[in-house]
Amino acid sequence: MEAYLDNAATTRVSDGVQQIMSQTMLADFGNPSSMHRKGMEAERYVKEARECIAASLKAEPKEIIFTSGGTEANNMALIGAAYANRRAGMHIITTQFEHASVHNPLLFLEELGFSIDFAPVDEYGHVKLPELLDLIREDTILVSIMYVNNEVGAVQDIAAISTAVKAKKPDVLFHVDAIQAYGKYRICPKKEGIDLLSVSGHKFHGPKGSGFLYVRDKVKVKPLIFGGGQQKGMRSGTENVPGIAGLGKAVQEIYSGHEVKREHLYMLKARLLTGLQEMEDVTVNAVPEELTECAPHIVSASFAKVRSEVLLHALEDKGVYVSSGSACSSNHPGISGSLQAIGVKKELLDSTLRFSFSVYTTVEEIDYAIEQLKVIVPMLQKYTRR
Repeated sequence: MEAYLDNAATTRVSDGVQQIMSQTMLADFGNPSSMHRKGMEAERYVKEARECIAASLKAEPKEIIFTSGGTEANNMALIGAAYANRRAGMHIITTQFEHASVHNPLLFLEELGFSIDFAPVDEYGHVKLPELLDLIREDTILVSIMYVNNEVGAVQDIAAISTAVKAKKPDVLFHVDAIQAYGKYRICPKKEGIDLLSVSGHKFHGPKGSGFLYVRDKVKVKPLIFGGGQQKGMRSGTENVPGIAGLGKAVQEIYSGHEVKREHLYMLKARLLTGLQEMEDVTVNAVPEELTECAPHIVSASFAKVRSEVLLHALEDKGVYVSSGSACSSNHPGISGSLQAIGVKKELLDSTLRFSFSVYTTVEEIDYAIEQLKVIVPMLQKYTRR
């Protein structure tokens, strides 16, 4: 049996996504900038996907810019907004809890003279709002906060944070990395005070290489890619029609019966947590008393006296696929900043795995994973003690 529990890294595309991508690669393969019928057919897929995404956010289609994924969306939001608004100030605030695709562009901006401050989080990964507000200065132009943390599943109260930030400095732009949140939550940028929102398609059964950036109307962002002026000059280059069409289809599917899908994920999470809590020397990270206060699809657990890489491969041998952290940086091993930020004990930092589910994950997969953990972990712990 196999149990694929690494859906925060990537999900399999749905059948519907596969079908529409095949159609746009083999039949409706025109360039959307071409003026003939083939081009107009391709342009229709792009238009329909943009309208579907905008509707899911209660936004306008013109506020959606297609990208190659979440990393590009984050880079465009941060670097583009910083460049466009630098005359108003050169100070940016984020948290100690962000993905590398936010953290590293900010380090790049720091090299260019921007000032970056990092707000702390508590043991559950929630931003310490008073400390964040204390960091706001007269020259602060941008605040970037992750909606759902990709390693431990902590969820921020985005609306409350945005309201407090804008009450102190109304003209500050508020960026949200929603890559692990979109498809799991119904997000309304205008209601939640979000100016810029990043999303990646392959986290909710869309294709890899697809994503978008929501840019609230009238917000100034400099483009990072120049060329033929596609997408109103904001992201030049021939549109990836199969990717965009697949992304639109994935959005349509994930928000159909959305509440039932979320309940399924929370049920799986509760079942896995129960199994982990039956084991000795296992610590579950950043899970508050009320399960619905954290993301439905991510569980972070630390296994004392067992190296995460060793446990990961032992589980892999049994057909259980998990992650030792963010898959985006798994080829560059290092101690997780997210785990350090929430105060995970030093001896557990290199003993932590992430389990993550999708709407296709079954109870049988969860039970099988628990069964294998209960055999493998004690065996590895015994070996380590020697």
